[in-house]
Amino acid sequence: MSISMIETPKIVSRDEWLAARKELLAKEKGLTRERDGALVHLAQRDVSFSAISRAPSSKIEAFKKRMGWKFNWVSSNANDFNRDYGVSFTKEELTSGNCYNFGTSGFPSEEAPGISVFYKKGEDIFHTYSTYARGSETVLNTYNYLDLVPKGRDEDGLYFPMAWVRHHDRYEDGRLADAGKPYWPAETNSTT
Repeated sequence: MSISMIETPKIVSRDEWLAARKELLAKEKGLTRERDGALVHLAQRDVSFSAISRAPSSKIEAFKKRMGWKFNWVSSNANDFNRDYGVSFTKEELTSGNCYNFGTSGFPSEEAPGISVFYKKGEDIFHTYSTYARGSETVLNTYNYLDLVPKGRDEDGLYFPMAWVRHHDRYEDGRLADAGKPYWPAETNSTT
């Protein structure tokens, strides 16, 4: 939902609201059934989760500590994992376009988000699924909440849809923060 779709929420009676809400509830239940199984329960189903980034392990560990994150996060800095699974690009690939999302679109930077799933049987590992772009939004809980509110994601007019997102310690006034602030803490400042 974008602001252009709802500039001011329509005011209706409680009965009208309830009827519309029940209609939406039926659609939500269908979606919920399709994405049942939260991260905290995955281990009970013989599933594990890892995040993978090209940053060196030292930066990942410092960033995890700064953010207070506890999940498994590893570095692909010294290998081609991100390229192999379609989320890292050369400048030439970016210029040619259609390097992202199974070759269906371009991307504005050399690193992009994606989710890949693997199955291990004995010593063999099989790649069973990948999704990119909007397909990876289900893991962004903030979007799940924003999709419930009247203004929705409210991203129209931004440079790119997620331009407003910052790390929790990078917001200045609760609104858009300084785009020039680095995502990674400075090497010389270990307290950030």
